[in-house]
Amino acid sequence: MPLALLRPTTAASAIRCLRGSCLPSPRRLPVYVSSLASSLGRAMDGNRPSTLLVLSGKSPREDDLARSLKCRSETLKLLGEEEAEIRILLRSEADHSTFNPQFYMGALTASRFGRLLIWSPRITSTHDLVSKNFDELPVGTVCVADVQYKGRGRAKNVWESPVGCLLFSFTLQMEDGHKLPLLQYVVSLAVTEAIKELCQTKGLPHLDVRIKWPNDLYLNGLKVGGILCTSTYRSKKFNVCAGIGLNLDNEKPTTCLNAVLRETNSASICLRREDVLASFFNKFDYLFKIFLDQGFQSLEELYCETWLHSGQKVVIVEKLEGQPEENVIVTVQGLTSSGYLLATDEDNKCYELHPDGNSFDFFKGLVRRKLE
Repeated sequence: MPLALLRPTTAASAIRCLRGSCLPSPRRLPVYVSSLASSLGRAMDGNRPSTLLVLSGKSPREDDLARSLKCRSETLKLLGEEEAEIRILLRSEADHSTFNPQFYMGALTASRFGRLLIWSPRITSTHDLVSKNFDELPVGTVCVADVQYKGRGRAKNVWESPVGCLLFSFTLQMEDGHKLPLLQYVVSLAVTEAIKELCQTKGLPHLDVRIKWPNDLYLNGLKVGGILCTSTYRSKKFNVCAGIGLNLDNEKPTTCLNAVLRETNSASICLRREDVLASFFNKFDYLFKIFLDQGFQSLEELYCETWLHSGQKVVIVEKLEGQPEENVIVTVQGLTSSGYLLATDEDNKCYELHPDGNSFDFFKGLVRRKLE
């Protein structure tokens, strides 16, 4: 899944923050080994560890689904041959975990998403788990992990995911393929709205988390999160896996939400993973219904209030055959109906801006297409 704080295994110098400066080079954090290793039986097959999953449900119905999933544990799979097995426990069988399902479920009011929780102390990728096992999991299932060691980013980038991140992926289904590209914007908006409401509810200073198009989250000019949505089409439906990574308690390699709160808040209250995750699903449940019923137009104004780009000047480098390169300056106005950037030039002509697919930073590789 996309993990914004996370250092790619390829050249770190390719990562640029919005201001154009390089992110600091993070030190390699030690691999996290959960204290549950002995108490929850982190079995070994030769030198290969098993992956532990602890299941929790919001209601008796989801508890029944958890028990059924445990009975079918041999059908679950992960990416990679190094995984000897997947070992499943119910919440009642686990005497301790670093993610508190009771806190999370107590704050969760969503009717469709996040009601069946899978927690793992250490996993290849939450996104791999939900995407590889989509047919085995009820729609809306969420997998959250303390650490993932094969986290996924855009364009198959591999990311490290240190302790302190909120790392999760969940499943959903859609039928309208025209709306599918806009889903990542709804997910991004749900994150920013969840953080805003959580700070208000707890009496904490406002955290001005902003969206950098198309799928990054920024705070005070530094990247603190990222979104990844992938899909497959089957039986006239799109099976979607949405993954989110958010810097919550890890100050490296950029910054995190609680570090900024500590700078502005004399009280010791900080945001917990459980509260942020529940608040996200409460918001997403609401926004997703609007999105399906009314389209993204009903959310676009709020989205544009939250992103970084309204009025932003973008330089497009164009080269026509047999002619020298030309720099064209356009101004970002919003989004087109297909989810790309809507921009105007000095003559107020409208253009749709597309990434060229080669640049790590979308804004360094845009191609414009004139709109009639």
